[in-house]
Amino acid sequence: MSFKSDIEIAREAEKQPIQHIGAKLGIGPEDLIPYGHDKAKVGQAFIKGLEGRTDGKLILVTAVNPTPAGEGKTTTTVGLGDGLAAIGKQAAICIREASLGPCFGMKGGAAGGGRAQVVPMEEMNLHFTGDFHAITSAHNLLAAMIDNHIYWGNDLDIDDRRVTWRRVMDMNDRALRDIVVGLGGVSNGSPRQGGFDITVASEVMAILCLATDLDDLQRRLGDIIVAYRRDKSPITCRDLKADGAMTVLLKDAMQPNLVQTLENTPAFVHGGPFANIAHGCNSVIATRTALKLADYVVTEAGFGADLGAEKFLDIKCRKAGLAPACVVLVATVRSMKMNGGVAKADLGAENVAAVTAGCANLGRHLQNLQGYGVPVVVAINHFVTDTDAEIDAVRDYVANLGAEAILCRHWELGSDGSRDLAVRVAEIADSGVADFAPLYGDELSLFDKIECIAKRIYHAAEVTAPPQVLAQLREWEAAGYGALPVCMAKTQYSFSADPTLLGAPEGHSIPVREVRLSAGAGFVVAICGEIMTMPGLPRTPAAEAIGLNDLGQIEGLF
Repeated sequence: MSFKSDIEIAREAEKQPIQHIGAKLGIGPEDLIPYGHDKAKVGQAFIKGLEGRTDGKLILVTAVNPTPAGEGKTTTTVGLGDGLAAIGKQAAICIREASLGPCFGMKGGAAGGGRAQVVPMEEMNLHFTGDFHAITSAHNLLAAMIDNHIYWGNDLDIDDRRVTWRRVMDMNDRALRDIVVGLGGVSNGSPRQGGFDITVASEVMAILCLATDLDDLQRRLGDIIVAYRRDKSPITCRDLKADGAMTVLLKDAMQPNLVQTLENTPAFVHGGPFANIAHGCNSVIATRTALKLADYVVTEAGFGADLGAEKFLDIKCRKAGLAPACVVLVATVRSMKMNGGVAKADLGAENVAAVTAGCANLGRHLQNLQGYGVPVVVAINHFVTDTDAEIDAVRDYVANLGAEAILCRHWELGSDGSRDLAVRVAEIADSGVADFAPLYGDELSLFDKIECIAKRIYHAAEVTAPPQVLAQLREWEAAGYGALPVCMAKTQYSFSADPTLLGAPEGHSIPVREVRLSAGAGFVVAICGEIMTMPGLPRTPAAEAIGLNDLGQIEGLF
């Protein structure tokens, strides 16, 4: 059996003018700022006018820990949205924008796949509407103003040994992780140690994704702590008078992007923090806007449920006052086999025993999510190599945990393959049985919050941290930041900090080697193990296979 590639399917899409997509949600053409014929931004004035409307039902799509076999979380998000629309529900999808780093690094583009994609695929995976470039520019403007202030006399008495604001770029470049700036003589400033993170790890990205409007955006930008004086008192972005110019740079980026699926379901694609090094959710403003316009809003959180879903529930929902009505947990027979010890090259052969063994990873995520008081449905994302016996093994395992697993074929069939899931999710969402509560309260100490996540979500025995990390957490608590939630930066491949430890490990240690205060975003980042906030390219970058063909079309990105 032969299948068309994702890009072939995307290029054959019968896209509707973006004004028609907006009309499905009651957005008039005057409230859309078009970027060509098939994408647009939604105006701030229109969004503000939605205040007071009743919210629709929020559905979170998450997944097991990612494996090289692929899980299809975004594909399932899109397929479920199309499935809800196909059964007559007014639905919208909310996902994140793609970063250029992974597009040219590990995995190529990402906008769903098969018959469950968001289009225009090529533009979305490249520059799209320029949001990431605006975030990069705003972040680096602040970095430039810090060094400029020091150069011109340093009236704020910044200790250049305690400048915490690094630079960013939207590309993987390990050579820039740790650098020295200011070399070359007096005219180039004072030499000091610095470095780059990837744009998706920027606090500006997190702020844009958590801000409710432009006023809130500027307030949060102003709260960013960029450095400290010798007495350890903080210097903020507001002290440097950079918050106004940064807001100007982000004015258009703050407006959500509207596009469509292959089946013309409205999709908001906005913001893009990674879930392994940031909070992993699309923007609050896009989600809230969608909830005012649609009866059912399907959104996703990055990587496995131990990262993306935990941060969605404990950071985004806490900050934005959101509560999901249902959670969909995506798994594949192939990923269960890999968690059960099967090599990627051997995944095509039936192996029910390995599937059953690997289901421990699925079971851990399922039980963790149930602990938030929200009903969970497992979506088995179908691959053509799956056998009936293997599918039944997953279903039986999930049933023994008191939940339901539904086979989904949206990759192959579009909405026709996700109807069963859509019907069941709508029934659960409409039932009102969800009783959401976050994992921990604001009153816990910062270290206790880290420990709570490590023990209850990762099932670790302990959290280790050097004395300087513990002292730093105490200092932030004394300064009034103790009520903030924590954002764990950890490998996405395992419940532990060891990416090779698959399945459902218990009793391991979570090493916290560094903590960073994101005062504007409103959380503390705990960096665990060897995770890097500036990824490197792999031995064979995806970029090596990307280029233009004789027709001027992009090849190799998908």
